[in-house]
Amino acid sequence: MSQKPKPSHGLAACPGCAEPLDSGDRFCGACGYDLSAVPAAGIGPDRPTVAIGTPVNWPDAPPREPGSLSTMTQHPGDLPGTDSGGHDLPAASAPTGDFELAAPDPRAAVRVDDPVPVPGAAPASVSAQAQAQQAPAPGAAHGDGLCVACRAGRVDTDGYCENCGHAQPRERDHMERELGGVAAVSDRGLRHHRNEDAFAVSTTTLADGSPATLAVVCDGVSSATRPDEASAAAAEAAGAALCAALPRGTHPQQAMHEAIVAASEAVNSLAEKAADGEPHRNAPACTIVGSVVADGLLVVGWVGDSRAYWVPDDRTAPAARLTEDDSWAAQMVAAGLMNEAEAYADERAHAITGWLGADAYELDPHTAAFKPDRSGVVVVCTDGLWNYAEGPEDMARVVPADAADRPLHGARVLVGHALDGGGHDNITVALVPFAVPPQGAGSA
Repeated sequence: MSQKPKPSHGLAACPGCAEPLDSGDRFCGACGYDLSAVPAAGIGPDRPTVAIGTPVNWPDAPPREPGSLSTMTQHPGDLPGTDSGGHDLPAASAPTGDFELAAPDPRAAVRVDDPVPVPGAAPASVSAQAQAQQAPAPGAAHGDGLCVACRAGRVDTDGYCENCGHAQPRERDHMERELGGVAAVSDRGLRHHRNEDAFAVSTTTLADGSPATLAVVCDGVSSATRPDEASAAAAEAAGAALCAALPRGTHPQQAMHEAIVAASEAVNSLAEKAADGEPHRNAPACTIVGSVVADGLLVVGWVGDSRAYWVPDDRTAPAARLTEDDSWAAQMVAAGLMNEAEAYADERAHAITGWLGADAYELDPHTAAFKPDRSGVVVVCTDGLWNYAEGPEDMARVVPADAADRPLHGARVLVGHALDGGGHDNITVALVPFAVPPQGAGSA
């Protein structure tokens, strides 16, 4: 879908009737809605932090409130650092409370989202993605090259049997990877003809030698051209960028910001191959969400409506959603025009207002850093999963109790939950364990 101009009133469509709006509109021409009555959306833009030296020394978590069971967190504004130009970050107060996140900018253009495929290969540093992304031609997984249906015909280059015409399953229809305690599972689901999600999982070290684990999940925009290539390129580029930046001493939050920028550039480059002569019209596009766990810090970054959740091992403590969707539904909630239940029940709920792609209005990576006071697991997933476990408490109920110890098993259970619920979409989930050292133990 082509990019719509950014309206001055902050909305791409009328909150009352969804009619497209122009930048100078004061009232909706279709229903007369007073656009000046729309409240401004929330908190200011994300301020990622930047490189720190060796040894790595993250700030302490804020003190817990007496009697509180909630997971205390570290917020972006609490982290020292400079912006990408080398200047000190503004001394603005950061949000307070448990896992509070800035609301998305409701002024962005709207694009309809749905999942997408995954070709491409990752470097050795992102080895968990490499095999998943180096998908062979359809039928190649069956080494004899015979049709899985009739077992007599050969499979042609388009993935169909030359004898009976049966479409062959692709290796990408179901992918599983586990590496150094982080794991991901991706499945085509029950309604789509191919799996159009992509992921990268990996482990690396920080500049001081301490371990870091990461996961990146991307969901192609099906209304765009070649969305499978977009999601694959984004996952590969983001994973490689993180694996390169963290060992150099780059702060994990800044590394996440840079990884999203790298993913965006990788997706943008695909538009140059468009055959219609209009590289920015309906260009390849995808969403992205990622998480890094390093030395007691939990960092997430995202663009679009793929999500990250925090699920503590101690289920008496509350789970939390760590990301805020770039979507029509989130826009309506942030503007105070609907509650969450109403917004996500609307047929327009999954129209996204932020994505990676050459026809995106502007790149606005969101990042946030947290420092939980207890162990748990980060769930990084596409909407193919969270549609069946939307609230944090819903996600906590379906994540196995031993997910931090058995992340691959946990990811399989979550994919199974989505399939049991209908499997309407491609499903991808990565689990990144977060461990708090026992009291008195030093950092790993």
